[in-house]
Formats: sequence, structure tokens, C-alpha cells
Amino acid sequence: MNIFVGNLSSRTTEQQLTGLFSSFGIIRSIKIITDTFTQRSKGFAFVEMPDDNEAERAIRHLNSTKLDSQTIVVNEARPREGNSRNSRSGY
Repeated sequence: MNIFVGNLSSRTTEQQLTGLFSSFGIIRSIKIITDTFTQRSKGFAFVEMPDDNEAERAIRHLNSTKLDSQTIVVNEARPREGNSRNSRSGY
């Protein structure tokens, strides 16, 4: 399952997220999304866990908890609804 983690502090690291989620099960990948030009965090990340039961347990326990003085949002990632770059004709 792919998990969305939002409202992250700009100081939050992938290592911190690994520590947070690893207590619930195996993590396949973690990616903090950054701005292409500045390389600064956009304030959200995706955590991929192969076992849906472990992922659901992590979501239940971690949603609305504090990390780096921020109350984080944790839920199942939804598929993107179109890509604005590709939606223009000619691209």
C-alpha cells in the first residue's frame, strides 16, 4: 500500500519516517517530495508498505500524531487525477 504523509516539517528526514513506520512492519520505500529547483521539502511524503494490514495499522496509529512539532496527516495515497503538464494539448 502507498501511504500519504502530509503536513511534514521542512526538517523531517526520510530516516525519521523510517523510524516512525518501521515499528508497524516492512517498508518498501520512503520518498519525501521536494521542489525541483530549491530541493526543499514540499511538506509531504509517500511511504510504501507491502503488507496492507501493516500499512492500515500504521495509518490508524500515526494519523494526527506529532512529528517535529507538526501534527501529521497519514492516510492511504489516492491516485493522481491527471497531470496538468500533460493535460495541455500538444504535450
